[in-house]
Order: sequence, then structure tokens, then C-alpha cells
Amino acid sequence: MTTATTPDNPPHGHPDHVCWGGGAANHTQHRLDVRGLTVSYREVRALEGVDFSTECGRCVALIGPNGAGKSTLLKSLVGILTPEAGTILWRGAALTSSHRELAYLPQRGEVDWQFPITVRGLVEMGRYPNLGWWRSFQKHDREIVDRALAAMQLEDLADRQISALSGGQQQRTFLARALAQEAHVLLLDEPFTGLDQPAEEALRRLLRDLAAEGRLIIASHHDLETVPLIFDEVLLLRRRTIGFGTVQDAFTPEAIAATYGTPALAQP
Repeated sequence: MTTATTPDNPPHGHPDHVCWGGGAANHTQHRLDVRGLTVSYREVRALEGVDFSTECGRCVALIGPNGAGKSTLLKSLVGILTPEAGTILWRGAALTSSHRELAYLPQRGEVDWQFPITVRGLVEMGRYPNLGWWRSFQKHDREIVDRALAAMQLEDLADRQISALSGGQQQRTFLARALAQEAHVLLLDEPFTGLDQPAEEALRRLLRDLAAEGRLIIASHHDLETVPLIFDEVLLLRRRTIGFGTVQDAFTPEAIAATYGTPALAQP
């Protein structure tokens, strides 16, 4: 299934993947494949048999009610949680928890914004997976951090404590950290929650731009009306896969009703 290419809907499989450090050049297949993913918390089954496949250059919405497993899926993809069954493949290989090409952005309410660190310091943390145990920060790493700050328009805020940031600035700082990591896949947990309208619109544009540059964006999202404005594909989740595909094909009143357990509503 494909969607038409428009200014707001860039072509899938964008060839120009952003790898500022050059270490991930010449990738020929940037595809994420999830098959039969099952995750349990002790005796509680959070996800069961989740299936979907997507690739870089796309924005994917995770849609479902509270408790549907959206956060569990994101944490499983990045390795925070260990699946009970199923496979997660990235570029044809099994995904490991230390894979630096994936970056997780938690819900803002889960972050200690009083931690004494500057915007630059937080973005620099994105370089740690690339440095390993022994290598110290080099000119190359500082240049990547500077580029990430510039990409998110944070140069003037680089020395500000994160406690002094607005909601939109906080989200841009975490996105900059992911860019500094040279991540190809950005996993965002409810990134629009708590943002005012200008910050929300700015974040929409940023996510579309990041996808157009060749990254894969996967974000849990609760505002059904804005799904077609932001996303190319949608995964409808209620512990199991209710539906997956392009927004045009899969985001139907019937699928939404099945996801939320309500009568079919008019198309958002």
C-alpha cells in the first residue's frame, strides 16, 4: 500500500538517510519488521501477536485507548522491555537493546526536568552510544551536537537549564539528542501532550521534515483529528494489531470503532 507524493507527504523510502557521522553510510535497506510480538508484565499480557512492517521516510501513528500497549510497544522496540515472544528485525537483523540507530523519546511527564543539566549537555548525551567505553568527545562529536542544536533551532538555548524550557522547547531538545545520536528511527511517546497550539503545529512540521530527510518516525498519538495531518501510516492497537496500513486505507471509522470498542464514528 502506498500514498500519493505531495508536499506534505514525502516519497517513501527516501534515499538520503541522514548519517552525520558517516559511519552508517551505504545502508541499502532501512526496514523495521515486527512479527508476533508478545509482551507480558508478570501475569498481565500487554501485547499479543503484534505485526507490522514499515521503513524510513515514513511517519507512523500508534493509535489506541489507554492500556492498549502503545508505550509497551515503543519500549519493546528500543529494548527497555524484553518480549516474551516474536521477532523485531531492523535492516534484516535482530534488534539489540544497544542499537544506536533507534532513539526513544519518553513522555515528558516521565522526565525529571529539574535535573541540573543544560540543553547542550542533554543533547551531548546522544553521542554516548557512539563513543563507547574509552573514546572521549572529539571535534567531530562537537560538530554533530552543534548541527543537531541548529536543526532544532536551539542554538540560543544551548546554555539554558532544561528546567527553564517550555514544553515545545523540551520536545525539540529531546529530538536534538536523537539527531546527535544519528538515529534513523525515532520512537516518541505522546509527543504532543501538553503543548499549546503553536508548539504543536511546530512539532508537526518538524516530524514531517525529519521523515522527509529519511528517518522513520513512530509516535503514540491520541488526537484522532490530526492523524491525517501528520502521519503516513497508522497502527491501530488494542493489545493486538487491529489494523495497519496507510492512513487512507487503514484509518477507517470501522477500524477506529474496533480499536476503541465503540460504535463506528464519522471519519475524522
